[in-house]
Amino acid sequence: MLQSREQVLAYTKQLVQIESIVNTEGEKVIAHSLHTLIASMPYFQKHYDQVLLEKTVDDAQDRFNVLAFVKGTKAPSNRTVILMGHIDTVGTNDYDELQSLAYNPEKLKEALKEEPLAEHVKEHVHSDNWMFGRGVLDMKSGLASHLFLLHYYSENPHLLEGNIVFVGECDEEDGSNGILTAVSTLNKWKEEYGFQYVGAVNADFVSPRYADDPNRYIYQGTVGKLLPSFFITGAETHVGSAFEGLDPNFIAAELTRAINYNPALCDESLGETTVPPVSLKQMDLKPSYDVQTALSAYVYYNFFIHSWTPKMVLDKLCAIAEDAFTNALESLQQRYEAYAKLSGQPANPLPWKSNVMTYEQLEQQLVDLHGDTYRTHMEEFKAALMEREDLDTRMYAARVVEEAWRWMPEKQPTIIAFYSSLYSPRIEISGKTNEEKRLLEGVKKAVETVQPSYAYPIVTRNFFPYISDMSFVAISDNEEGIRAANVNNPSFGTKLRVNYEEIRALNVPVINIGPYGVDAHKKLERMEMTYSLEVVPNLTNEVVQYVLSSD
Repeated sequence: MLQSREQVLAYTKQLVQIESIVNTEGEKVIAHSLHTLIASMPYFQKHYDQVLLEKTVDDAQDRFNVLAFVKGTKAPSNRTVILMGHIDTVGTNDYDELQSLAYNPEKLKEALKEEPLAEHVKEHVHSDNWMFGRGVLDMKSGLASHLFLLHYYSENPHLLEGNIVFVGECDEEDGSNGILTAVSTLNKWKEEYGFQYVGAVNADFVSPRYADDPNRYIYQGTVGKLLPSFFITGAETHVGSAFEGLDPNFIAAELTRAINYNPALCDESLGETTVPPVSLKQMDLKPSYDVQTALSAYVYYNFFIHSWTPKMVLDKLCAIAEDAFTNALESLQQRYEAYAKLSGQPANPLPWKSNVMTYEQLEQQLVDLHGDTYRTHMEEFKAALMEREDLDTRMYAARVVEEAWRWMPEKQPTIIAFYSSLYSPRIEISGKTNEEKRLLEGVKKAVETVQPSYAYPIVTRNFFPYISDMSFVAISDNEEGIRAANVNNPSFGTKLRVNYEEIRALNVPVINIGPYGVDAHKKLERMEMTYSLEVVPNLTNEVVQYVLSSD
């Protein structure tokens, strides 16, 4: 067993004290600091061409990745393992009056002792085995574990058969520009140095799955994440003549009722099930108050997948949208008739019918109708929209759909389904290739070796349950699935760029062995030090040694 605790702790403290909130100058600061740290190691002073500070491409922010590699000398081998982790964090507004201490674990812990806390949190605050602070769990202690191994093998290349590549990527907490840039470099290194990538180990955090869960988890593969979105048009009217129009918010509410928390939309694979979708935004697009009902509404939902493709998800949700639209119209008719009875007015059948289409179908209709005139206009519209700093990817997509809808000659109430954010692909590691089999065997051997020295069960599962950069080093989807995610995303090719061919070319099986703790992205973010500083580096090392060995 490697004696890692003190060195990983020192690296963790060094990284945590650097404020590296995503989409801020801090991301650049930590990248330069990390590059300086690695470049100062004696090995990299001699092999300075094996450490790289890499600027991201197609990125509105000025930020960098840090990559480095050590070539083992134990035996000639091109087999290579990637150790990856992100350098950015979420913000610190949740710390309230303790915000100034968020990056100082010792002082923060002392201050928290004076706070009113739940009993189990008090135990951790008064324990020497827990560290608090922004980034200690997500995921600077995991990155520190990888740094430890990079440093260890830089001093002991004779103990390494094959090679290890370290990737510290930016922007994991938002748009994954870091890993999407790094993939290109990893492919270049494959050609330049002859690397044969046989596995990747991410070091993102792991947490209990339920109350009093004693397990520490290793994840083999990762959940996929989509953001299915719906632009909903109605028929405007004065509020004093409510039933002469169709409020799109009424349809949106029925759609959310049908999708939100719906177990029928949980995706099961390899014995594991995703959590159901949940709403992340529901709004109308009226710019200001008046007494006219809204012209359109916009909703989107988080959607996790294990085996379904983006096309399958869109098909399922369009069917649900058809039902929701029909239910909304039936409910509206019933309420209209009840109101007519109360007011002594005649009630005629309302004129609307359900109408659902995908963004791809909308685009095709408009191209068929207007040809190059429409294409040129939308290209110019998107270019102008790109200049607006107030629009994130989700709102950018909504505005593109809204503009496209203006070109429809007959504007009957409609639901348009599309994707408005980055698709984080699912990765299934099931042993279908020799490299996957060897990686899974390596995990099993590592747990068998390390478990006797640690009190809590170390358990393997098939899908990392959170969004992570693991999604961008391999692809389990076929081309049809990827295509559906792209052509139904109004941001793709402008606000959003992903080179899936680069990912498919890399296509390395990936697992997650990361620090253990609770309350990531919260004021009480904390990690258990024994597992995170001692067990994680040794588990990772055992996997590295196994998959690189020629036995």
